[in-house]
Amino acid sequence: MKRNSIFGFILLSLFMSVLWTTQACKKKTEDPSILKVFVRDENRELLPDAKVIIIGDTKSNPPTIDYVDTMVTDSQGVSEFDLNTFFEQSGKATLSGYFNILVKYGEKIAEGKTRVKRNIVSVETVYFEP
Repeated sequence: MKRNSIFGFILLSLFMSVLWTTQACKKKTEDPSILKVFVRDENRELLPDAKVIIIGDTKSNPPTIDYVDTMVTDSQGVSEFDLNTFFEQSGKATLSGYFNILVKYGEKIAEGKTRVKRNIVSVETVYFEP
């Protein structure tokens, strides 16, 4: 009986070490770096079909690399920018970036600024003034 207990313990230990090794070797996935821009009109209502342009602020401290991306807000008035490419181009040492935001809707233009961080969902709202 004692022999079966020792064999079971060794087998369980072996299984646990194999499991631990395979878990430790798995590539750790990082959270995405996202910027969500909400666009609101003069009445503070979300505005679909607005053109949103984000521009890396090269004069920020620390400076952000040249980076430009453009999207149109969805039916809910939101543009969602995937900034993983920005962080890949910036290098591993870059943990954040500063962006100017331009929003165009018809003849109107609104502006905003934001700071984004690596592996974080950042949110900014740009308002059109009456």
